[in-house]
Amino acid sequence: MGSAGASTLPQDFLWGFATASYQIEGAVTEDGRGPSIWDTFCKIPGKIADGSNGDVACDSYHRVDEDIALLKQCGAKAYRFSISWSRIIPLGGRNDPINQKGLDHYSAFIDRLHAAGIVPLVTLYHWDLPDELDKRYGGLLNKEEFVADFTHYARVLFAAFGGRVKHWITFNEPWCSAVLGYNVGQFAPGHTSDRSKSSVGDGSREPWIVGHNLLVAHGAAVKVYREEFKERDGGEIGITLNGDWAEPWDPANPADVEACTRKIEFAISWFADPIYHGKYPDSMVQQLGDRLPAWSAEDRALVLGSNDFYGMNHYCANYIKAKTGEPDPTDTAGNLEILLQNKAGEWIGPETQSAWLRPCAIGFRKLLKWLSDRYGQPKIYVTENGTSLKGENDLPVEQLLQDEFRVQYFRDYIAAMADAYTLDGVNVRAYMAWSLMDNFEWAEGYETRFGVTYVDYENGQKRLPKESAKQIGKIFEQYIKKE
Repeated sequence: MGSAGASTLPQDFLWGFATASYQIEGAVTEDGRGPSIWDTFCKIPGKIADGSNGDVACDSYHRVDEDIALLKQCGAKAYRFSISWSRIIPLGGRNDPINQKGLDHYSAFIDRLHAAGIVPLVTLYHWDLPDELDKRYGGLLNKEEFVADFTHYARVLFAAFGGRVKHWITFNEPWCSAVLGYNVGQFAPGHTSDRSKSSVGDGSREPWIVGHNLLVAHGAAVKVYREEFKERDGGEIGITLNGDWAEPWDPANPADVEACTRKIEFAISWFADPIYHGKYPDSMVQQLGDRLPAWSAEDRALVLGSNDFYGMNHYCANYIKAKTGEPDPTDTAGNLEILLQNKAGEWIGPETQSAWLRPCAIGFRKLLKWLSDRYGQPKIYVTENGTSLKGENDLPVEQLLQDEFRVQYFRDYIAAMADAYTLDGVNVRAYMAWSLMDNFEWAEGYETRFGVTYVDYENGQKRLPKESAKQIGKIFEQYIKKE
């Protein structure tokens, strides 16, 4: 790793924090908001670790000023947040009524961010589909209807917020929507082939259909933005993709080495290759055959070239071990094992509260370079990066606020990103830490905390900045070039 003195970040580098509507807003039935698939999913017993939901969450809907004061206190230059589709169009569809109170809420929020000198990055869709669309036509499984409804929703937002938003993200982590929502069944709407978990779902086919439909919807929304708004508003639009770095379980085994590339292709290139290369990766075509939807000429044209920037969500790395034999029909990883220890018994990184997350900062640098090389040096915005801490939720508050582990994570990862920029020529231009505050962590409920700010859920959602909130600005100060 480079030292702070050697590597730098560009002078206009944008850094801040990220959140998502269902994870922080609460107020799920107020001011005309309709239910989302997550409101419905949380009501199913056993789906959320602590039996909780997003009904109140961080109560951010009522605490706009507090949240902005928090951002200012941390020195954030930018804030990435998502909009609740069912606040804007409660039933979700293109012929359904638009809720003016929902538009007014976000419009006022965007104005206040600007007044505070904070740049808004707006995500159109962070997993909370209006529930009515899932009931009406199967939601993400129905290409014609979903694409038309999402495009309409996007246009409503582009028109309402105009030039006040210069950075738009269509979808957050389509991999999670497709795989966790339609294969594993861990996320809403909970489809899976495992009949002990759900009465509906075909994990061998549905995730690939959903992934395809999300890509087409992304392309359609980008076309609308570019043709109707871009010239007037001067903004940009892209998609955010998630993925971890992969190291071979046995570096001496060519099959493990090869499986590392396949793992990244199944996680990231599934979405990025159609956008940058106009096709799915060969490794996926080979394994999935006709289960992977075919590209029509029209859809391919919509999707190819539909990123003004590459949105990157990244947390950790894994060791990858190739499997022998035929892949399971419900496999979504590329016929391989995803491990936390290698052949020599070494861990990829220290333990956290999240079973899947072990920090490995050099993996961040390597993945930035891999993406840059494969996709022609795109402008990269890191739209999420952060960590949980083992047992954080069980600590006394005084101790919890001293989150040195998270501070070190940010030190290591920001240093790795500066190295990627300075030494590897990666055009990385923004970084949003996950997350501004502890929040509803989806299937993990409130047991896992990712925030730089402690939220006291028991005592009126009071917010207390942790050490990481105080340190992250100082870390960026070391790397961002001065005039």
